[in-house]
Amino acid sequence: MPSYICATCGQAYTPSDDPPAHCRICEDERQYVRAGGQAWTTLVELQKTHRNEIRTLEPGLTGIGAIPQIAIGQRALHIGQPGGGVMWDCTPLITDEAITQLQMLGGLRAIAISHPHYYSSMVDWSEAFGGVPVYIHADDVLHITRPDPAIRLWEGETLDLGQGVTLIRTGGHFAGSAVLHWAAGAGGQGALLTGDTITVVPDTRWMSFMYSYPNLIPLSARKVRDIAAKVAPYPFERMYAAWWDRVCDHDAKARLAASVERYIAAIS
Repeated sequence: MPSYICATCGQAYTPSDDPPAHCRICEDERQYVRAGGQAWTTLVELQKTHRNEIRTLEPGLTGIGAIPQIAIGQRALHIGQPGGGVMWDCTPLITDEAITQLQMLGGLRAIAISHPHYYSSMVDWSEAFGGVPVYIHADDVLHITRPDPAIRLWEGETLDLGQGVTLIRTGGHFAGSAVLHWAAGAGGQGALLTGDTITVVPDTRWMSFMYSYPNLIPLSARKVRDIAAKVAPYPFERMYAAWWDRVCDHDAKARLAASVERYIAAIS
């Protein structure tokens, strides 16, 4: 039985003979059901028409996307480390070529996800590397559409994955929304991998925040300050959001502080 994948959000569901009647991720007010109605695909179908795009972003960090774009269009990130790397967020597409390239980069010891919109084909990615654990914050458990023994629910405000990789629950976009701090990133100055818990905007000197991006529902000033406070203890020079071109490549911590103030002034 195939695992059906929502064509709009890229979320994979528990394998079944027929596609689900609804995508509950898209029916949530943070996402949307497209005007043409619900549509489904499968990994096998995607592999016929798409390929993984893989780019080196900096030493030790590799991006994995898809050509053509699938659903939301995010790319995953792989931090290469001794004993296996960490994948941050997932894409719906996984190919033999991508598996081979990541194995050449040291393989995979864990997957960590920022929030439900990027669960994608996380179970397939885990299985491709021997069932590595997939870390999801317990506050978002109700959004899991493909339960699997590899999924590890973590609680509290931080989770240390070892070798300078720390997950930080910030909340905001979702209750369990998280970012990843990579201490060795940006040449040892630190990098923050944010999905769109904190999003780098097209003017990459700035960041912004939303409860719903497609429906343009903002977060409150209090929640935005909470997000900033959660990441304040961590040094980071660079910030990687969820798409290839959404990278603040220098002075990211100061830019985040300025962005918080700009955002709050705009909604006040």
